Amino acid sequence: MAKSANLNFVLICVFVDMLGIGLIVPVLPSLVGEFVDNRAQQALWYGVLGATFGLMQFLFMPMVGALSDRIGRRPVLLYSMGGMCINFLATAWAPNLACLFIGRVIGGASSASMSVASAYASDVSTPENRAKSFGKIGAAFGFGFICGPILGGLLGNMGLHLPFYVAAALSAANFVYGYFAVPESLPRERRAAFQWSRINPFGSLLRLVRRTDIRGLITVYTLVAFAQMMLQSTWVLFTTFRFDWTPRDNGIALFCVGVCSIVVQAGLLAPLIRRFGEVRLSLIGLASGAVTYFLYAIATHGWMMYVFILCNLLSFAAGPALQGILSKSSSNREQGELMGSLQSISSVGLVVSPLVGTLLLGAASHLPPQDWRVGGPFFLCAAMQAAALLVAHRYLRRHGIPETAPAAEQA
Repeated sequence: MAKSANLNFVLICVFVDMLGIGLIVPVLPSLVGEFVDNRAQQALWYGVLGATFGLMQFLFMPMVGALSDRIGRRPVLLYSMGGMCINFLATAWAPNLACLFIGRVIGGASSASMSVASAYASDVSTPENRAKSFGKIGAAFGFGFICGPILGGLLGNMGLHLPFYVAAALSAANFVYGYFAVPESLPRERRAAFQWSRINPFGSLLRLVRRTDIRGLITVYTLVAFAQMMLQSTWVLFTTFRFDWTPRDNGIALFCVGVCSIVVQAGLLAPLIRRFGEVRLSLIGLASGAVTYFLYAIATHGWMMYVFILCNLLSFAAGPALQGILSKSSSNREQGELMGSLQSISSVGLVVSPLVGTLLLGAASHLPPQDWRVGGPFFLCAAMQAAALLVAHRYLRRHGIPETAPAAEQA
């Protein structure tokens, strides 16, 4: 089967998976609010639930990454799809906060689709085309968020539990599709031996720390991931507190985010890489993100959020460009481990960022909506993104990598 066809198969899997996750984004904070008495508690417990999901993802992601290097990508993708289906059902049926935790535990332990899909893309792409393949995966992710949040917002207005049932049905359909249609991408002769040391999540992070050749890039990736996780985990609560947005309002806004993501990553990424190169494109995207986070924090009217989203197009190209640069630093046999380790960084962000962001929101929940302190999480995001830009610039200058060099010359 042609390599492009294989990538198309996994893109469909990522899209359906993200569609299911996107469905619940606008309504989960409101569902948590049904079990608490005030906004401060809502922010606190929503953050704890997000951190629980991230903790389980952190503990299990290196295992699924290493397993995908040993037994292949396809079985691990199927495991992820089945686990997410159970997660959505457990959340839909939850009568209290304790049962919501059960769903978050199951979901975090089985959320492997992005890292394994990235490894799948590495298997079927040449080193020169990996950034483009990661961009297509990002576009599938974004396309899922084009349809998911707006559909979830509309369904959420009819009933807060309805989006979770629809998400469970989509995950079940994705499992069936993956079982019958998705081929294996990793030949047996290219599979790595399974080692218990590789599934230690802290060992996975330690191996990245020891990569002195790319330590600066890993620092950049970490700061960017933490800022993105904080944005994602506080967006709905922030817009609800400041603008009194409903699930429908947030669904529409996240729809715009998804449109921008897919336009950049599916349509503009390749010409942008040819024009600027992966390195300079990463720097431009980081700078754009830092400014936009700050503007989100000081927005006084809901319509401003839409303007800032549209002005932040180049930041959607930074992630795939960074992944492309990092991917070229490892052999084909290590792609699953590398992507799993990078996902572990994101998982740590999912543990820390929701707690910090929602605590900041909770502390400001008693203040007037337009008080600048309500934007505290986004101010912190802007600071982390600016720090990432400075570290990236310093790393490139220290290693003598021209910022304007084409990607092929930087490899």
